[in-house]
Amino acid sequence: MSELTLTESEVLTDNTNVICSTSIERIVSGRDAALAQIEALIQQLGDISALTGTIGGGKSNEWGVRQYRYDCWLMEKPETAMKAITQNIDRNIWKDLMNKSGMLALMDAQARDEWYNSLEKDDIPAINEENILGTFKQLHLNKGEVFERGVINVFKGLSWDYKSNSPYRFGRKIIVNGLVKHNRWGFGLNWGWQRDRLADLERMLMLLDGKPVPDNRADVTRRLGDHINENRYSNRYEDEMFVMKYFQKGTAHITFKRSELVDKLNDIIARHYPGALPTKQ
Repeated sequence: MSELTLTESEVLTDNTNVICSTSIERIVSGRDAALAQIEALIQQLGDISALTGTIGGGKSNEWGVRQYRYDCWLMEKPETAMKAITQNIDRNIWKDLMNKSGMLALMDAQARDEWYNSLEKDDIPAINEENILGTFKQLHLNKGEVFERGVINVFKGLSWDYKSNSPYRFGRKIIVNGLVKHNRWGFGLNWGWQRDRLADLERMLMLLDGKPVPDNRADVTRRLGDHINENRYSNRYEDEMFVMKYFQKGTAHITFKRSELVDKLNDIIARHYPGALPTKQ
């Protein structure tokens, strides 16, 4: 990570402070206590199943309790149940820690997908003090690299078929395909990777500007979608970062309103592709 990015992106969250504020000790002890109680409950249900099998009703009564265990997601084998329950609890804790850390704001759509997909695997790290501190220390050290990779991914996703899209830099305006759709009822916003990239682009500009990043309920794609729904036959949208004009063939012309922030994006591109941009005069 370059010194320039550290200086310009002071808004990048200091994960150490966030992790301390969430009280790792409280999280770990609470998680361990909950799992101990769940394990005891599973054992108790197993004992009840055995007991009901010895009274009137025989196997039918034993099966009734086993069916209750299944309906409650407490599966037949205690070790299988504990593994699944532990992973589910740990998965949710990791998600919550990541949301509080601010790291998701630095990630582009691809990086966020990779993070969430990693949590669906069977070998997710157990929630303990060592794993939490180690994971977020590494994320904190790599946050500049993660942010810059997002900038490069958005840049590389542009189509070079348009003269406005320079293969060397972000220009005053970029053109993207497939952001909108059009039919007899007017315009609509497409779901898909172009929508994700537009949200990523806004996130990067907001971070470089030192401003809070809007969540997905208020980001540019949500605001653009609301605008289109309310103005089906308009083809123009504007906010503090962009002026957009979109057309029936699905293309959108996006003009940047903050040239100094675009310069910062181009500084990042120049560091990854030396010689791509001319020397500043």
